[in-house]
Amino acid sequence: MSGLAASLGITLDEAAGEQRDLVDALEDGLRRVELALERDVALTDPVAASMTRYLKDAGGKRTRPMLVMLAAQLGDGITDDVVAAAEVVEITHLASLYHDDVMDRASMRRGVPAAHEVWGNSVAILAGDLLFARAGAVGASLGSEFATIHAHTFERMCLGQLHETLGARDGDPVEHYIRVLADKTGSLIASAAELGALMANADPSYRQPLRDYGERIGVAFQLVDDVLDLSSSPETGKVAGTDLRTGVMTLPLLRLRAAAVTDADAASLLADIDRKGDDFPDAVRRLREHPATLDTLAEAERWRAGAHEALTALPAGAARDALDAFAASLVTRTR
Repeated sequence: MSGLAASLGITLDEAAGEQRDLVDALEDGLRRVELALERDVALTDPVAASMTRYLKDAGGKRTRPMLVMLAAQLGDGITDDVVAAAEVVEITHLASLYHDDVMDRASMRRGVPAAHEVWGNSVAILAGDLLFARAGAVGASLGSEFATIHAHTFERMCLGQLHETLGARDGDPVEHYIRVLADKTGSLIASAAELGALMANADPSYRQPLRDYGERIGVAFQLVDDVLDLSSSPETGKVAGTDLRTGVMTLPLLRLRAAAVTDADAASLLADIDRKGDDFPDAVRRLREHPATLDTLAEAERWRAGAHEALTALPAGAARDALDAFAASLVTRTR
């Protein structure tokens, strides 16, 4: 409980009753989501089940289910429908990881070899497809409005991946990249917040601010990930510069490319990164300390501030405070 409370900015020794009740409700809700995932991610086909369970069993912070249940505090709280919505959001996220790792040629995920490294690209893609189907099946009982939001979110996620793959054709590459993040990452986090309110019968006027809040912290979350890629993570087994080495675009690299047009030192660093030679680890270290990376952290903070602004349309109280602290915890995390 203490870890969850800390992520919400709550010191249990000093917490008021309303805050303690919130932490207890979230802990119970997360246990219910985990039990539901254990039941629904395992398919009846034993071969398929070993694949679809693979990344779930590897761990994960369940960030998106947490957000569903936080938003539900603005309505009826964590009901059975809210738990089901949280489960659908997490299964959708899990499915997208199988596909993302194939597209990005990632070798590790959650401290284990990526699924395509174990079974190959085709099987990993099919495992993701099975999970997307299972998410639809679990969500089928939650009504047409839920299904519409979920389908629109899936569409945006696919468009984000498509636009990332095609790259920026015209215009500002940074604007293009931010749009990719909003679609690919922000859309699912935005729908997590909105669906929590929808399933908990919260005031309909809360849904747009929650969508705005969720999308903004989704962008901030990914920008922080761009910076974290420049450091090794013993917990996940990720090596510093993994995204850079595999050609995945990140904002520090985009900022560096822009600086390299007029800055000889930036151009030299960019050449060392692009060459991917024996000095690549040192080049990653230099980029980690470069103003391009500091600018990325500042951009993440601007998006978090935008999420805070969106919350001002919601009623003051423990739920809004927890949503604000939740956003801050995503931006200040170290892994």
